Amino acid sequence: MSVDPNSVLRQYQQELERYEFQMGAERGRLALSLDLLTDALVLVGQHGVYCQSARQPGKPAMDVQIISKQITDAKELVLAVMEELKRRRAVSANHDPAAMG
Repeated sequence: MSVDPNSVLRQYQQELERYEFQMGAERGRLALSLDLLTDALVLVGQHGVYCQSARQPGKPAMDVQIISKQITDAKELVLAVMEELKRRRAVSANHDPAAMG
């Protein structure tokens, strides 16, 4: 399946522009990705309320639990990349006198 990244950029243009203005292109796109993952996690959580496990009453079905874990893990990876980009930017700014002002 081929995905056109430009269609995603158009679909979320306003949010993306706000994040890119605040954080730069790379971190802004990652921030929007976090928002989308969070929205997906909320939807999975809502589904889990109605799709209960037969073996574990009060818990979502196993597939819902797995999907939730995968989305949560993806969010952690995106956050790690954002932090690394932020760290590199700070190190670069500290070593570049022109970036300081």
